[in-house]
Amino acid sequence: MSGRHAVVPRRPARAAALLGVLLAVVAALLAGLAARGPQEDPCAPDARLVPRCGAWWGAYVPYDANGSLTAPVHAFEKKIGRRLDLVYTYHDMSGKPLDGELLTPDERELGRDRLLMLAWESTVWKEPHHAGWTETQLGWRNIASGKYDETLIDPQARRLKAYGKRVFFSFDQETDFRIKEGAGTPEEYVAAYRHIHDRFRELGVTNVVWVWTVSGYLGHADAMKRLYPGDAYVDWIGMDQYNYFLCHKSTNWLDFEASQRPSYEWLRAEISARKPVMASEFATAPDPARPQRQRDWYAEIPRVAPRLPQLRALVHWNRPVPGPGCDLTVNSGPALEGYRLAGQDPYFAQPLPGR
Repeated sequence: MSGRHAVVPRRPARAAALLGVLLAVVAALLAGLAARGPQEDPCAPDARLVPRCGAWWGAYVPYDANGSLTAPVHAFEKKIGRRLDLVYTYHDMSGKPLDGELLTPDERELGRDRLLMLAWESTVWKEPHHAGWTETQLGWRNIASGKYDETLIDPQARRLKAYGKRVFFSFDQETDFRIKEGAGTPEEYVAAYRHIHDRFRELGVTNVVWVWTVSGYLGHADAMKRLYPGDAYVDWIGMDQYNYFLCHKSTNWLDFEASQRPSYEWLRAEISARKPVMASEFATAPDPARPQRQRDWYAEIPRVAPRLPQLRALVHWNRPVPGPGCDLTVNSGPALEGYRLAGQDPYFAQPLPGR
């Protein structure tokens, strides 16, 4: 009995010691977790805004008659039943607040919980928001020479830097079509693109993700090769491919895969296999004889997109273009039904970055 009583006082001491060890281990684990910070979402985009688990779902939505961008974007999102990941906007080089200043108040507001894609054209538009599709070319040679650095390029670079959040940025989208419009030669474009890129870097603009955007029209294959600034200057490759159908007097209907895959594969093989690809504009014209075709064209996108694994952003062009049969919008009818359905797919549900 005396021996049994002799060990009783040691039991609480031993338990207290074990408890102390456990508490120390838990504290060490918590300290380690705190040092590492919150665990990153495995689908979070990388530094170039490439989503790891799917693709961004975006659109170009034009300003309304009141000069608002937020109102039509919100109305569009209500129709399609979701918030856009990415809003695509276009600017000229006039330097005017209406169209020539990057990051308007509306863009900043939309950018709070969406990504922004800014296309900057080396032109001055003759009508607000490029309404009549007419413009004056500034010339790639002039831009490369530094002629517009102090008056146009530097002020916009500083606006982007002050914004802070990462933005997609494209200089002269569909650049292969601008050669015949008088912008200059492919070599002059490369010099202008690199000049803007380097000028931004000199001014400390580190929040720009560079998108080199061509039409993807394979009849321009040689020109597109000559227009590429090089992997060191490009983060994403953008292509603008459509199923125009009767819009361009074609009788050949292309489903979504047939409209996108040839250019996607060519760009990967002939330009760069290292860069993610963006469908920076895409849409289908209607088939008046078979309206359901528009619904099916959009509805098949979630099935096709994963089979083009480096296609990591899809941006719908929601504006009619000049010409009969050229209403490319998804504002109503079968087109809206199919687009709305596609946008609900989990492949297009990616976590947005905070910065």
